[in-house]
Amino acid sequence: MSETLSTDDETITAGPETGLGRSCDHRSGAATDLRRVGINPNFWYPVAVSRDVRKKKTFAATFAGERIALYRGDSGTVYALEDRCAHRQIPLSMGVVEGDVLRCCYHAWAYRGNGRISQIPYLPRGAARPPRGVRAYPVREAYGLVFVFPGDPHNAAETALPELPEFNSARHKTMTFSRTVGCHYSFMHENLLDMNHQFLHRGVVGRIQPTLLAYDTSPHSVEARYRFTHAGGKKNRGAGLLTAKGAGGTASPDVITIRTAYPYQTLQLVPENAELPAFSLWVAYVPEDAEQRTNHVYGLLMIEKPPIPGAMHLAWPLIRRFTERVFAEDRTAVEAEQRAWDEQGEDWNREVFPLIMDVRHVLRTNGVPLRPESALCGAAAFCSNPPLASTTPHAEPDAGHKRPTG
Repeated sequence: MSETLSTDDETITAGPETGLGRSCDHRSGAATDLRRVGINPNFWYPVAVSRDVRKKKTFAATFAGERIALYRGDSGTVYALEDRCAHRQIPLSMGVVEGDVLRCCYHAWAYRGNGRISQIPYLPRGAARPPRGVRAYPVREAYGLVFVFPGDPHNAAETALPELPEFNSARHKTMTFSRTVGCHYSFMHENLLDMNHQFLHRGVVGRIQPTLLAYDTSPHSVEARYRFTHAGGKKNRGAGLLTAKGAGGTASPDVITIRTAYPYQTLQLVPENAELPAFSLWVAYVPEDAEQRTNHVYGLLMIEKPPIPGAMHLAWPLIRRFTERVFAEDRTAVEAEQRAWDEQGEDWNREVFPLIMDVRHVLRTNGVPLRPESALCGAAAFCSNPPLASTTPHAEPDAGHKRPTG
């Protein structure tokens, strides 16, 4: 039940919005609540940092409520199996790596990297054929991360990993982030894409005036360009070093380009009068639980090295401290948004920024339904579903749709 509150100027109804800026935005009408949309599993998702999956060791990972056992064999190859023994359902991540085989810690059933059972030590000769084993996931290592393909394995070979040329460039140094955030992945996309929240970071970047220059949309992406102007206040030294302006920083503006290209997100900052970015960020938000109210953030911040030898080594701790503080402030905000959604049971947001309405449309129409059985079997419950369409007809944007702003 909603409560009516009287004010001097108008009557406000407490509850979900029904007018302009309501959660059912202009792009999708009475659409499914975005926070109830699952991420599409038919992409490559990082589930671990490579250095955390050590040789002859296991690593327990998750994707949308589905537990995955990673292990690195003697050959150095990483394998990804459903994290349960077919015998008694004990997690295989508790097991022992022998060569390139993973042996369950309980009754010593042994599994190959393809999920097939290779040995049951006590099985008598002539006994019935053992079970087929457990699910194996396509797995690849790139950019210091372990990626799995949790969707239809037949689509894995034709689905490309993200291209990050700066990662292997001698001109860049990469900072890796791996953090759990207690919110639906869509809050993360909105947070990074909507740069009008710089007031949140006033203690580390001073007063920033963001100006939206233009943005492009397509059925699978939204890209926005902002001009950032420092309008006063103290700026963190790490911020100046990150943007190639020195520890003291300058007041010259920067151009920031942010892109959601489903399901990933990127950001590049180009200082005024520069041709190349001072840094590039690639990030993936990987749901952990079946309801997808928690996500693990994997980020790669690729920073252009200054021309002075050794300068980046000295600046690194300051840059790390600055980025961690900004991330902590963003995490506080998006986790508060998730708590509000949990309490209200639906999306009460009054959104007024067309850019965010468009990215919500992209996330909603490329996502998949969250079905009740996903709580039991994770990504397997929806991996065969088509992308989620809105519940009412709407006009699709042209691939080259561009919206300049005044």
